[in-house]
Parts: sequence; C-alpha cells; structure tokens
Amino acid sequence: MRVIALYRPGTGALHRAPAGFKLAVLAAGALVLSLYPHDPLSIAVSLAVVGGLYGVSGLPVRVLVTETWRLRWLILVLAAALLIFVSPVAAWISTGRVVAVLLLASLLTLTTRMSDLLDVLHRLIRPLRRVGVDPEAVALTISLTLTMIPVIAGFAARVREAEQARDVRLGIRTVVPLLVLALKHADEVGDALAARGMG
Repeated sequence: MRVIALYRPGTGALHRAPAGFKLAVLAAGALVLSLYPHDPLSIAVSLAVVGGLYGVSGLPVRVLVTETWRLRWLILVLAAALLIFVSPVAAWISTGRVVAVLLLASLLTLTTRMSDLLDVLHRLIRPLRRVGVDPEAVALTISLTLTMIPVIAGFAARVREAEQARDVRLGIRTVVPLLVLALKHADEVGDALAARGMG
C-alpha cells in the first residue's frame, strides 16, 4: 500500500515511542479536545501543545507548516461557516479543536510505521473476535481512516499544482480531477486488500 505510506523515518522521541502509547495519546487528546468545555485561551494552548509535539518529534518545522497548509480549505470553510452563523468565538474554538485533532492524527501517521499501528489495533480489537468482529479488517479500516485526510489533502495539492502549471482555474470543476484521484486511490487500496485476502 505504497500510496498511504505517510511515515517519515526519524530518531526523535516520538519515533522511538511505542505505537500503543502514541495511539493512546491521540485517543486521549481527541477526547479532551472534543468533550472538554474550551475557551479561546485553552484552544490556543492546545494548538501550541500540538505544535510542541511536532517539535519533540524531531521532524522539520516545515512538516508542521505543510500539514497545517493541507488543512487550509477545511479551516476556511469551517471557520467561515461558524463565523457567519454562530460567532467569532465559536469559530475559533470549534475550528481549533478540529485542527488540533487532525494534526495529532497526522503526527501519529508521520512517526509510526503502518505495520506497527496495525499490530496495536489488532491486539486491541482481538477480543471482539468472540462476537464475530474481524480484527484485521477493523484495524485496517481505522488505519486507513487516520491516513485519509492527509492523503486527500495531498491529492488536492497535486490538482492545484497542475492548475498553476497550466495557468488555468477550474473553479468548482476542480472536484472532477480530485474525485478521479480519490477513486484511483480507492482502487489501489482495494487491490492491496485483495492481495492480502481481505477484499
């Protein structure tokens, strides 16, 4: 599954940390960000902590910038909608929550080999086999979900680069090449699953 290999080799603290620990931190962080009644200051602190984790990871600063840049359309659409229909404070808090969780998920995939992540998820889900759950399929589904945002964002960046190279603006028609890339990706993932006997 070459197309979803987002892992970046490194020797930082997060690269050396066990995959299970990192997954637990992601889950705890997502729960706190989702359930805790935040105010504007706590969201700023949360984003600063996530940025600090990228620094601890040993990844170049440009990686954090790139991951944030990939989310720019999500940030703009979500923030604009909340700004118009709710309030500036709600826009900052809700958008900040989403961005922090997505950056945490990206950090997990950047510092954890997919095989290690699959092993941890498989061990966690294995007890559910007794009630008919397929641990391999569920573990792979969760892993694919964690990688989907940066993958689709990468496709969107490729489409925009192609537009700039041709000096054209497709506007809403940008959805068409993005959809083609996403469907091609889905086919490749399906072929990979079939090769593993999971199709």
